[in-house]
Amino acid sequence: MQIKTIAVAAAFAASAALASAAAAAPTSSGQPAQAAPPPPPAMNGPAIPGLCMLSDQEVYGGSVVGKYVIGRLQQLGQQAEAELGAETTQLQNDAKALDAQRSTMTADQYDQRAAALQLRDRERQRKIQLRQREMQATQEQAFATVNQQADPIIRQVVSERNCSVLLNGAAVVAVGPSMDISPAVIQRLDAKIQQFPLDRVHLDTAAAGPQEQ
Repeated sequence: MQIKTIAVAAAFAASAALASAAAAAPTSSGQPAQAAPPPPPAMNGPAIPGLCMLSDQEVYGGSVVGKYVIGRLQQLGQQAEAELGAETTQLQNDAKALDAQRSTMTADQYDQRAAALQLRDRERQRKIQLRQREMQATQEQAFATVNQQADPIIRQVVSERNCSVLLNGAAVVAVGPSMDISPAVIQRLDAKIQQFPLDRVHLDTAAAGPQEQ
């Protein structure tokens, strides 16, 4: 039997952050956002032998290490946004100052300073793209670490439950509790790992590589 390693879409961490923000923010009409839809109905039918389900989102949203990863990725993203925001504000202020001083400059002086601002703006755009790639790489590495820790647990639970089919929870509306192995996986994952070092990947440093002597 083939068991696919637990995999969470890269957008899951972002969607969790957006969902949190949407819950607290008012709608465009000024009214509070609508409450989340009710949970699916409880499934009380008999369990189907050999049929199991695993919810990736439940594992990430319910495990200690999953919550840690999502929170840490949000923190790193906020740090990158603050860095880029400060540079953008400084560039805008310098552009306004240049416009205010234009009447006191020669055409050549103005053109030189304007060209310098354009160069800084191109560098800023490159840095934005770099930070986006770094955050994507950081996210992929973080998920890969959790997947590596969760995979043997999933295999163990699947073997213990005699699962012949393992359904992806994202494609299942509801399932009987006895067929959902997510809680068992979460419990064992919490006992195995709760956090690990997680910092932003620096692709500029990686691209530079070791210097030749």
